[in-house]
Amino acid sequence: MTELELKERFRAFSIRIVKMVDAMPNTISSVAIAKQVVRSGTSPYANYRAACLGKSDKDFLNKLEMVEEELDETGQWLDIIISTEMLPQPRIQPLYEESQELQKIIAKSILTMKRKLGEYPPLPAK
Repeated sequence: MTELELKERFRAFSIRIVKMVDAMPNTISSVAIAKQVVRSGTSPYANYRAACLGKSDKDFLNKLEMVEEELDETGQWLDIIISTEMLPQPRIQPLYEESQELQKIIAKSILTMKRKLGEYPPLPAK
């Protein structure tokens, strides 16, 4: 996946998060969770774009780690939304799965960068 393709995927994910939050019920708990998930669910897009502009490999790695943390938090909030039935599971499940898939992509990128920086053992030779 190219940098541009991943940026677009994060953009689409952010838009889906915003639309989901706007559809949440107007209860005390839903409003509180909506504020959290809109923040954590849209920041990976901004942080990934910032990572792509990183001044160094370490800067890039640091920003990718922020993306990973925000995706993890978003997945946790989506799990709560599903578990409490704030919104129907069939509507939220694909968004939850996308958050998990994006997190796996970023985790692999982090591992690759750590190997490049010598912070993680290299892959064994074939």
